[in-house]
Amino acid sequence: MEFRCRLGTPGGEIIEGIYVADSESRLRRELEEKGLFVLSLQRRGALQGLGAAGGGKRKIARQEFLVFNQELATLLKAGMPLVQSLDILRQRVQNAAFKGVLDSVHERVKAGTALSDAFAEHQALFPPIYTASLMAGERSGNLDAVIRRYVAYEKIIGAVKRRTISALIYPAILIVMMLVLVGIIVIRVVPAFSGFYANFDRELPLSTQIVVGLSNVLVANMPIILATVFGAGAVLMLWVRQRSNRARLDHMMLALPWAGETIRKFATSQLARTLGTLLGGGIPLVNSLEIASGAMTNRYLAGEIAEVTHRVREGQSFAGALLARNAFPDVAVKMVEVGESTGALQEMLNSLADFYDEEIETEVGRFITLIEPVVLVVMGVVIAIVVLALYMPLFELSSVMGA
Repeated sequence: MEFRCRLGTPGGEIIEGIYVADSESRLRRELEEKGLFVLSLQRRGALQGLGAAGGGKRKIARQEFLVFNQELATLLKAGMPLVQSLDILRQRVQNAAFKGVLDSVHERVKAGTALSDAFAEHQALFPPIYTASLMAGERSGNLDAVIRRYVAYEKIIGAVKRRTISALIYPAILIVMMLVLVGIIVIRVVPAFSGFYANFDRELPLSTQIVVGLSNVLVANMPIILATVFGAGAVLMLWVRQRSNRARLDHMMLALPWAGETIRKFATSQLARTLGTLLGGGIPLVNSLEIASGAMTNRYLAGEIAEVTHRVREGQSFAGALLARNAFPDVAVKMVEVGESTGALQEMLNSLADFYDEEIETEVGRFITLIEPVVLVVMGVVIAIVVLALYMPLFELSSVMGA
């Protein structure tokens, strides 16, 4: 059988090639005996990712996946064999897609395949850091501890995202309410006043003419406006899906005032947390950087880390490579430099991630404190201007009649 392999050398170089062997387990042993680090190993022509356990696009709930790993780590720590642990857990899974994956993984492991290789066959469904962590746990003989470290990593990353999203929900609701309320006034209320003003034998105030004119344009061209908005949204989504365009968009987002620095800090925290987890599992720095760049949500900074990885592979220090790219905060570079010089890079990376997580939470809280009154004031001013513009002719009429 032929196998497509992706290997890491002791010097940190990544090599890929096709190898022939009787089985995956035998090929894996032969490669490891040569001192090579197996990053992925897959039978040539085998179904991958989404097609490995049924066609169509499948989704696995993040929480269900974390619960599975927690239970797997607990069973392994209690001394239960891996094959038996997988057999127990796969029968308890409710998600059909996830159960299909676990059935495949169980059969592969039962046949002698390493757990990391079995999950690598479904790499489209799982983050690269997961299979890398499994590989590190297998090499160190401490699989349960590595799985627990991965679960802790996912929980921290998820908690930061949830807190940030939760903090932004209320301002988003206020903005939507403002737009809906102004839309109702302009599209439904103003036309009613417009019909009344058609019989008004006096010239309308300029503000009233502007509001009525805007309302007439919106109502008359509403289908065209909606089609344009949805069409532009669809074009933008297609544009962003292209990898190079996504990187350009992420780069532009980093240049935004205030928000850009917060996005940069979040990406730095994500990178530091991922690297700390991988290094703690015993994966070399070059391989950890390669995996971490693929796990980053900001594609521009992921490309910068790919350049950093290339420099580190050529012998430059991690801190020096970061400094040369000038894409990450100075504080992060300094902390990495201290970690490298003291031999405590993993601990320093985790501390860096904690530091930026706290900063992000503080900055988001400060932003919410400022944006809420601003949105309320803007909403009040806009509504007041529209209402005054509508009633100003009535005020003039009443004053004329009173005179």
